[in-house]
Amino acid sequence: MKETFRASMAWLHTWAGLLLGWVLYFMFVTGTAGYLDTEIDRWMQPELPPVAQAMEPAPAAEKALALLAQRAPQADRWFISLPTGREALHLSVFWQAGKGPQADGDLDLDAASGAPLASLGARATGGGQFLYQMHWQLHYLPRGVSDWLVGVAAMFLLVALVTGIVVHKKIFADFFTFRPGKGQRSWLDAHNLMSVLTLPFQLMITWSGLVFMMFVYLPLVVSAHYAPDAATGKSGREVFFNETFEGGLHLERAGRPAPLAPLQPMLALAEARWGADKLSRIDIRYPGDANARVALRAREDSSPLSSSETLVFDGTNGALLHVLPAAGSTPKAVRDVLLGLHEGLYAGPLLRGLYVLSGLMGAAMIATGLVLWAVKRRQRAAKAGRVHGGLWLVERLNVGGIIGLPVGIAAYFWANRLLPLALSDRAAWEAHVLFIVWAALLLHAALRPVARAWSEQATVAALAFGLLPVLNALTTHRHLGASLPQGDWVMAGFDLAMLALGAVFAGLARHLARKARNAARQSASATLMTVEASTAGAIR
Repeated sequence: MKETFRASMAWLHTWAGLLLGWVLYFMFVTGTAGYLDTEIDRWMQPELPPVAQAMEPAPAAEKALALLAQRAPQADRWFISLPTGREALHLSVFWQAGKGPQADGDLDLDAASGAPLASLGARATGGGQFLYQMHWQLHYLPRGVSDWLVGVAAMFLLVALVTGIVVHKKIFADFFTFRPGKGQRSWLDAHNLMSVLTLPFQLMITWSGLVFMMFVYLPLVVSAHYAPDAATGKSGREVFFNETFEGGLHLERAGRPAPLAPLQPMLALAEARWGADKLSRIDIRYPGDANARVALRAREDSSPLSSSETLVFDGTNGALLHVLPAAGSTPKAVRDVLLGLHEGLYAGPLLRGLYVLSGLMGAAMIATGLVLWAVKRRQRAAKAGRVHGGLWLVERLNVGGIIGLPVGIAAYFWANRLLPLALSDRAAWEAHVLFIVWAALLLHAALRPVARAWSEQATVAALAFGLLPVLNALTTHRHLGASLPQGDWVMAGFDLAMLALGAVFAGLARHLARKARNAARQSASATLMTVEASTAGAIR
C-alpha cells in the first residue's frame, strides 16, 4: 500500500512539475531579478547620480504638490512617495484621474529641484521594475489571463513540492548527496539538492504568492458577505476593499470646492509620533474638494509586516481623523506578513542576497527537474529505437527556455545601452527586444540537434553577459574603471555580476560542447560498428 501510494505521488510530482514547468521557471528567474529591481533600475539609468539626495519631507512634499497641481488638478487622487532609501531613491508622484477624461500618470522627480528626472537627461527604461512585474503579469497577456495562469502554475508547484516531500524516503540524506558525472543519477542528485536546500523558501514563496492573489481566485467568498452598495453604485468587491484597506479614506466627492490645508502641520505631527525620516508616503484623496482626505504612512521596512501605521487627516482643515494601525485584524496581519515575506522589501543586504540565492536555486530546481524528465525519456527512446514527439518538444523547450530566457534578459540590458535615447516608446522596445531574442533562441533550439543547441546557446549566453561590462564602458561613463574607485557598488556590483554570469555560462558551454563531441564520437563509432557488422554478414 505504501509503495502504491508513493508511486502515485511520484507520478503526480512528475506531471505537476512538467506541465507548467517552463512558466514556473520564467516566474522564478524574473521574480528573482525583482529582488534586485532597484539596483537594476539604477544601472539602466546611468545619467542619474549614484545616490539619492537626502531632503526634508516638507520641502519635498511641497515640490511634489506643485507639480501635481500643474499636471493633474482635477485628479481624484494624488500620491507622493518620498525618498527614503533603497526602495525609494527618488521623489515620485502618481495621480489617479477618476472618471474624467484625464489619464492616470506617474513621474519620478529630482528631490532638489522637483523637476522630472526625464528632463535631466535620464533615459526612458522599464528597468528592474519591468522584470519584477513580469513575473506575475507575464507581459503581452491580458491581466485576467496572466493572473489565472500564474495561480494555476503556483498551485501545480505547491503540489509538486508536497508530493516531492512524500516521494523522497531519504530527504535529509539528499541534503548532502551529489554524484557528478553519473548521467541521470547526477541530474536527480542536483534536483534533490536544490529542492531540499531551499525547501522552506519554496514553500513560503509559493503559498504567499497564492495568498497575494487570493481575491482573484476566491471572488465568491467576498461576494457572499458583501452586497453591492446601491447608493454609490459600488460592487460588493469594491465595498469590501474600501472597508478592509481604505480605512478612513473611502469617501465620495462632496462636489463643493475647498482649498487643501497646509501639509506642514500634518507632517510635523507625523514626525512627532514616528520620529524623523520615518514618513514614507502621502496619499491625498479628492484634492480641492470639501471631502478631501490626507493620509500619511510610516515606513514599513523594518519587519516582514507589509503595512504600517497611517494617519488620516481632514484635507480642508488638517484635523486628525483616524489612526489606522499597521494590522487592523489578525487575519489581515497574517496576510500582510506573508506578502512582506514574499516581496522581501524589509530585507537588508545579506538577507536580500539569500533571497536572490534561494530564487536562483529554485529556478535551478525547476530546470533540473525538466532536464531529468527528458534524460529519462531519452534513455527509454534509445532502447525503443524511436523518439516520440513529446520528448522532442520538451527537449527543445528546455534548451530555449532554460538558456534562452537568460539570454533574452541579457538582450534587454543590451537594448538599454544601444537603443536611441530619443526613440518613441523606448521602454516598450527594450521589452520587445527581450522577447524577440528569446523567440529566436526557441527557433534555434527547434532547428538544431539538441546537444549542439545546448552548447551553442550557452556560448551565446556567456558572450551576452560577459560582454555587458564592455558595452557599458563603451556607452557610458559609469563603467568599472570609474565605479570601483568611486565606491559606487550598485553600478560596479551589476557589472561584476554580469562577468560572473558570463563565466558560469562559459564553463557550462565548455562542458556541454565536450559532451556533444563525445556523444558524436560514440554515435559515429556505433554507426561504424553497425556497418562493419552488416558488411561482414553480407560477405558470409
